Amino acid sequence: MSSTEPAVIIEKSGHIATLRLNRPDNRNSMTPELLDAFAARVAELRSDEDLRCVVVTGTGSCFSAGADFRAAVQREGHGRTTGERSYAMYAPFLSLIDVEVPVIGALQGHAVGGGFGLSLCCDLRVACSTARYGANFAKLGISAGLAISDVLPRLIGVPRAMELLMTGQLISGDQGAAWGLFNAAVPAEQVLARALELADDIARSAPIAVRLMKRSIYQNLGWDPRAAAWREAFAQATTLQTDDAREGIDALLAKRPPQFRGR
Repeated sequence: MSSTEPAVIIEKSGHIATLRLNRPDNRNSMTPELLDAFAARVAELRSDEDLRCVVVTGTGSCFSAGADFRAAVQREGHGRTTGERSYAMYAPFLSLIDVEVPVIGALQGHAVGGGFGLSLCCDLRVACSTARYGANFAKLGISAGLAISDVLPRLIGVPRAMELLMTGQLISGDQGAAWGLFNAAVPAEQVLARALELADDIARSAPIAVRLMKRSIYQNLGWDPRAAAWREAFAQATTLQTDDAREGIDALLAKRPPQFRGR
């Protein structure tokens, strides 16, 4: 995929827009280029008064691998404190929660770390049966971000969320669907079609009623992922300064098991 192509693309058909992460050679990871493009495209979607549903997907075999650990894991120049810079890393993906119409994640491939967090910013999710999903932060020596520690327990319950977050293990799309994390899990080549079918069903419903019901559901749940992500950012910034975080990231890049020492 040529880097001259847009990092994030909007494809519109009728009342439905598909928002596509478009850096498959880098597994659609959270580079500054992709994050800035994502925020810009979401702003475009929010201004589209004709829109009734959004589908978020990725190009290639990976939905998003999260942070690019060969580059920066914080946004330099985006705040004076390390917590602010950690939050700035996630703010573009969090902007998705401001879209008033329903958002469906078409997770055609793996979604890990921040990429998994992006999937949780969607209102509904269609996963690939055999792809891997989860938040592997504990395996990297760092605390979770992007409101994952707040949203995930609400979706699958505290014990299962604890297990996934504390072990850093990844689960299949089939397992996530069984737990209620995904609305459906299908073969990779069927993910986008299934998500678009669901989007079409939503788009045929009364649009004002749909938007207001989405708002009511989250208000009634006391849902505030942006505030949760802000709190997480300062915990993550603290862990990023530890020897364990340096070991976890080094081990990931070297493709070896980490050796954590609790310091």
